[in-house]
Amino acid sequence: MIFELPKLPYSKNALAPTISEKTIEFHYGKHHQAYVDNLNKLITGSEFEKMSLEEIIKKSVGGVFNNAAQVWNHTFYFEALAPKGGEQPKGKLAEAINEKWGSFEKFKAEFIEAGKTQFGSGWVWLVKDASEKLTIMKEGNAGNPITKGFTPIFTIDVWEHAYYLDYQNKRPAYLDEIWKIINWDLVESRF
Repeated sequence: MIFELPKLPYSKNALAPTISEKTIEFHYGKHHQAYVDNLNKLITGSEFEKMSLEEIIKKSVGGVFNNAAQVWNHTFYFEALAPKGGEQPKGKLAEAINEKWGSFEKFKAEFIEAGKTQFGSGWVWLVKDASEKLTIMKEGNAGNPITKGFTPIFTIDVWEHAYYLDYQNKRPAYLDEIWKIINWDLVESRF
């Protein structure tokens, strides 16, 4: 299977000022594309060549895993952003968040704190287990919760390339601002 860079569901400048066009050009256009290109090179002629992205993530290690997971993680991240996002979840996801954390604001504060305290590069995830209970997880580097049996609902990329051009070394500022562009309708559909 040949993997391709998925098209963004918005224009490159649509998320500004939260995420600039320049950041999208580098993060999506260069980094995400490089993971796709590297994965295709690494799986050619291998046991992974005909597998889905999820199968590769679950069965691989090393460079194949890193590139496959980064393709999946970035696609999942970019899809959940929207120029007119930023409200709050509604419906069953909102109920599950309130049941676990007591309020959306408490959930958001814990999620932001997880992002601030993720040492080095990685991801912060909202996931559900088999019983649909929600958890916030931190994963370093290309880590993906599907390798641990969880279903991802939402993620924020905390690699520096996700925010450095816009926020420099101020990861907390990025984590505070990104909530303005979350597509909660899409995130709800994942729940």
